[in-house]
Amino acid sequence: MRELTVKAGESGQRLDKYLAKYLKEAPKSFLYKMLRKKNITLNGRKADGSEKLQAEDRIRLFLAEETLEKFMGTQEEIHTCRLEVIYEDSHVLFINKPVGMLSQKADKKDISLVEYLTGYLLEKGALTREDLQTFHPAVCNRLDRNTSGIVAAGKTIAGLQTLSRAFQGRSLHKFYLALVSGKVEHPSYIKGYLWKNERTNKVTVTREPKKDALPIETRLRPLSCSPEGKATLLEVELLTGRTHQIRSHLASIGHPVIGDMKYGSRAINEVYRKKYQVSSQLLHAWRIEMPSVEGELNYLSGLKLTAELPALFKKVIKGEKLK
Repeated sequence: MRELTVKAGESGQRLDKYLAKYLKEAPKSFLYKMLRKKNITLNGRKADGSEKLQAEDRIRLFLAEETLEKFMGTQEEIHTCRLEVIYEDSHVLFINKPVGMLSQKADKKDISLVEYLTGYLLEKGALTREDLQTFHPAVCNRLDRNTSGIVAAGKTIAGLQTLSRAFQGRSLHKFYLALVSGKVEHPSYIKGYLWKNERTNKVTVTREPKKDALPIETRLRPLSCSPEGKATLLEVELLTGRTHQIRSHLASIGHPVIGDMKYGSRAINEVYRKKYQVSSQLLHAWRIEMPSVEGELNYLSGLKLTAELPALFKKVIKGEKLK
């Protein structure tokens, strides 16, 4: 028999979710069978898996050690790198993701920000390998591999749930900086419909509704233009968060993001590649403003964070005489 005690950071999740992490190689049918037969109990009583766990809850596994070892699987390899942490507390942290790093795995072999985040928390002692058997830190918003800027992550179940609710709602404000082709003179609010081609992982924006297309809304505010009017630095507020929304929406109105190899202009991108070695979109998740938050993490209400621009982005702004 093995007894597990739920830690504060693991509370708030369902029992079956907890068990699926601890016995990650076990089929769900096996877990529910063990619950029905009382081979897995919660606080000494029969459970069905839907129970919400609280700190100090006791889970007993009346299973052979060979069975436990088989279904727990092998320990994960730990990956570390230097992360630029903007804000951190006991529940959440916000990271300035660099260009070239995945927010989450796209393939089983990938190493993403999530893996580096896990390594960071293990290295500083905020997480143990034992904790990883029942809880994994995770990111709550995703940026394209070659988009830099703020990514929010949860260190506890409460942190993950609070941030996820904020990002899913319309009350959290997300602002990006984008260097686009051409002169944008006035602030604007643009709407459209975005359709994704799953085969090519490319999206199309239309003004009129289309089957399977999702509505998108983007607010633009020009901050400065180059003297010749060839480029504009925009503040972009993302009102709906869809795949490639900013990049495709700006391209659809004739102002593609400079360096965007998928939706941008080849000729313009080549100019900036030769002049500044730009090889990816100059798009940066710059600022977020948290909404009102209730409950344990109410101290996050109104929190405002900004992420410093990458060195190359700054170099282009300076070179193009954009203030």
